[in-house]
Amino acid sequence: MTVYFLDSRIRFPDPREAEPGGLLAVGGDLSPERLLLAYENGIFPWYSEEDPILWFSPDPRMVFFPGDFKFSKTLLKTVSSGKFSVRVDTDFAAVVENCANVGRKGQSGTWITEDMKVAYLKLHELGYTHSFEVYSGESLVGGLYGVSLGGAFFGESMFHLETDASKVALFHLARKCWEFGFDFIDSQVPTDHMKTLGGREISRKEFLLALESSLQKKTLRGVWQI
Repeated sequence: MTVYFLDSRIRFPDPREAEPGGLLAVGGDLSPERLLLAYENGIFPWYSEEDPILWFSPDPRMVFFPGDFKFSKTLLKTVSSGKFSVRVDTDFAAVVENCANVGRKGQSGTWITEDMKVAYLKLHELGYTHSFEVYSGESLVGGLYGVSLGGAFFGESMFHLETDASKVALFHLARKCWEFGFDFIDSQVPTDHMKTLGGREISRKEFLLALESSLQKKTLRGVWQI
């Protein structure tokens, strides 16, 4: 396997040439054009502040197809109880900032660098990224954000400050995606947590075929509403 070094040209190698761990390329930039091309090819950036930009296309991939989500009865009661209110695309920057700063069990740092924050905010201004925000009263206590292209939603990160707040955001994301007729939600790298929610591991080959089909659909750009 070969790790490619990117230059100023907006292009990527074939994602099927990625290393076993998913690493495909190093370098380039986080311009909107390059990021969109990356997602169109099943590639995403994932690196730490002290690293160069690293581009991944993992195998296997974790995705949610319609009907895959397994939400507990307790969570569904929380959703319907009115404990939290949910908004979409009203404070994208705050969701990204919280995803970067809120600690996670078993993790000592974040991969959401300052450059990443700026890059995804630019994509949001162009109508390609979206945030689901969960509030307790007027306090933001959970949320998630990701990239929308064609019939695919690429989940990037989520956070919670109160129990189940991020799962409530995920519930509303799933409902909105199926309402829009999306084909799948990409959860990128397989995790035990996402498996408990119904995430399915599929091969990179299967993922790229599903993505190719989904990109034939029109991208729903602009501000979404709950």
